[in-house]
Amino acid sequence: MKLPVSCLAALFLSAGACAGTVIYTDSAHPVVDNPGPEVTVILLDAPDRLQAQLFGTLPADPAQAELQARSVISSAPFQQHQQDLAAAYAGLTHAWSLGLEKYPAVVFDDRWVVYGTTDASVAMQQLNAWKEKAQ
Repeated sequence: MKLPVSCLAALFLSAGACAGTVIYTDSAHPVVDNPGPEVTVILLDAPDRLQAQLFGTLPADPAQAELQARSVISSAPFQQHQQDLAAAYAGLTHAWSLGLEKYPAVVFDDRWVVYGTTDASVAMQQLNAWKEKAQ
């Protein structure tokens, strides 16, 4: 499916906006505690979940699926959720551009990655311990 041009523009304009502390996870690995307003949470399965919510199950027949998809795309609810979909893809694209190998992962300043936790404070402790050991 082609994304409208406005979705693509939002995707690329926001791709570099994830610096700071970012937790990359999915719905199966919920975030531990409230990470606070300074931490961004990116759900990597958000695009699939949002598309499933918006489009439902498309018919197996390609022509019918196209008609259903076009109907959804031209609807008012889709227009309202278009920015949500673009933002979800922007987060996924940014994770990909960072080269994340697995999730959950906590990324600090697009430079330091701690895998295996959704707890930003635990990840910070692990990162600091690693930095101290490396010195």
